[in-house]
Amino acid sequence: MDKALRNIIALILAACFCFSTNAQDVDSSRVVRVLTYNILHGKTLKGDFDLDLIASVISSTKPDLVALQEVDYKTNRAHKYDLVTELAIRTDMAPLFARAMPYDGGEYGEGILSRYSFLTTKNHPLPYTEGKEPRAAAEVNVIIESGDTIRFIGTHLDHTRDDHNRFIQAKELNRALTKDERPAILVGDLNEEPDKRGMQHLFTEWERSFKTDVPTYPSDEPVKKIDYVLFRPAERWRVLEKRVLDERIASDHRPVLVVLELLPDN
Repeated sequence: MDKALRNIIALILAACFCFSTNAQDVDSSRVVRVLTYNILHGKTLKGDFDLDLIASVISSTKPDLVALQEVDYKTNRAHKYDLVTELAIRTDMAPLFARAMPYDGGEYGEGILSRYSFLTTKNHPLPYTEGKEPRAAAEVNVIIESGDTIRFIGTHLDHTRDDHNRFIQAKELNRALTKDERPAILVGDLNEEPDKRGMQHLFTEWERSFKTDVPTYPSDEPVKKIDYVLFRPAERWRVLEKRVLDERIASDHRPVLVVLELLPDN
């Protein structure tokens, strides 16, 4: 066997050893699979209403916690469906709906799906100016398999061109959600690119899962990063996997999956 071939084999073995060691270092009881998805009130880009398609996209990622935006509760346009409950049935998860405002004969707001039961839940109304849509943040506390309690928050910030409402909503999220150091994950369609002031304000308290800005909107040819998975405290979480799913039909946003490991509190 020549020297070059021996070196190649040695490198392959070393890589395999490192992969095995890293895999063994991950505590599976502390791993949390997180998905955020703006579901366009159930309407696909084909123009139809297809909850089975949306549910299949969600289930394909095997998530533990899902934050859904643009969720309708018994509106006329959503055929009077309670969307988050319908998706919970199709994905075998626990549902929560958090109302942001009355809309079209029903309600409109945030949805959460969870593989865990809810320890506590809370709806945080977010500030907005007259003439703009009300917004909310849905918070759940769950106990993961390790026995640790974590907070999971899904939200959807103002969508209009003027960034004032997004900025005051970001300020309120930081004020309301950073009063203690319990491990927390904040996700959603934040309707703002990373260099804007609302996101920059959030980044003072929350760590980004993506260090590079992979675009998430629009779903057919994404050009903007506006969907996020953030976490805190930074030292309690390790990012194991992150990806924007190449899903172009089920909604006008692409789903974002991040797999996190909760590290021990030393």
